[in-house]
Amino acid sequence: MADSGRSVLDAAWGRIPHSRETTENLGSFTRARIERLITLLAGPICLVLGAQAFVAALGPGDERPGWHVPLVLAVFVPLLAMIVACVFGTFARVFSGIFAVVYVLALVAWPFVTVGSNPVPTEEPWIFFLLNVVTGATVVAFPMSLQVAFLIVTPLLFGLVRLVQGGFDPDFFLPVGLDVSFALILGSVLVVLGWTYRSVAANVDETRARAVASYADAAAADATESERVAVAALMHDSVLGALLAAERATTPRERTLAVSMAREALTRLANAEKDAWEGSDEPVDAAQLADELEKAATEMGVQLRVDRRIEPDAPRVPGRVARALVLAALQAVANAVQHANAQGLAVELHGTGVPGRVRVRVRDTGEGFDVAAIPEDRLGIRGSILARVTAVGGRTEIDSSGAGTTVTMEWESGDRW
Repeated sequence: MADSGRSVLDAAWGRIPHSRETTENLGSFTRARIERLITLLAGPICLVLGAQAFVAALGPGDERPGWHVPLVLAVFVPLLAMIVACVFGTFARVFSGIFAVVYVLALVAWPFVTVGSNPVPTEEPWIFFLLNVVTGATVVAFPMSLQVAFLIVTPLLFGLVRLVQGGFDPDFFLPVGLDVSFALILGSVLVVLGWTYRSVAANVDETRARAVASYADAAAADATESERVAVAALMHDSVLGALLAAERATTPRERTLAVSMAREALTRLANAEKDAWEGSDEPVDAAQLADELEKAATEMGVQLRVDRRIEPDAPRVPGRVARALVLAALQAVANAVQHANAQGLAVELHGTGVPGRVRVRVRDTGEGFDVAAIPEDRLGIRGSILARVTAVGGRTEIDSSGAGTTVTMEWESGDRW
């Protein structure tokens, strides 16, 4: 049963479009696309901001002799690796995290490599232009808690090392304060945007997962109910036919026939998990339906003559439809025998060419019954007649009153089966 439920869930999920990025995880359909979108946007944005910082780094730096080139390489090589990884979507989180950590280490080393320099308060060093690049890298690489931590700590650390570089000169406080404020505001926007899109994607995935699970439950329940109806109808038809034949058996031949019918019923029940449609689906003449119905009724111990009114251009009936109509009509006959004692039992088969239609009608003159009052667990009508005919695209009408019962089963050649 677990395998059946899993197959239903797979079928339900198969109705939703898939791509290479999202087939791995059922619950990350939208989130995976948002993550890819974030990395695709982070690559070009970081490239533009990084290019600005690199141009600034090409000029004279505040670092001591011999430190400028190694520091620039230490920062920009991981940045370049991050940009390439984001564009191609491979190891983007890894290289983004490496760049963020390297940048923080470069900030920590900044006061030491700029000792003795004479910075200008209004001129930001090249390392400043990478502040928001680091925030973008954390959005790609880290969970929300670390994003917020880097968002707050990195600008404040830059402000501190800048003041240390300037010897805490009062002229540095206002420019450094503005730089830190700008980095905090823009970084907050980046973090909030990333959080918003990811939250929306997570909600969409959760809603979709619930919908798919609901569909799977409904489909599994429907499959279980259909299987129950099919098996119950099989038992009802086969077992009831065998019991009726046994009840009416008065000769050795009839008793042998009843035993054969019982054996067949047990065989069909044992094979219930196999395909319910036995035999060929080759179309048959409408007259053959009447022949099969008369033969099956005789095996049940009921002498039946089907009144045939078949036009020459009546349609041939597909094998599945023919078997369904015969079995349903046979069940109606069994009901008439069991509940109406076969009073006034008559069966007619009518085939017309325009429209292409085959109609089987079973009548009796018994006391009748209330169709709406039939309990749901009584499958003689619901499963063996209504459901069986409907399954092949046919229609069934039951008219019952004190004057008798008429069961009409109809199939048109244009119906879908």
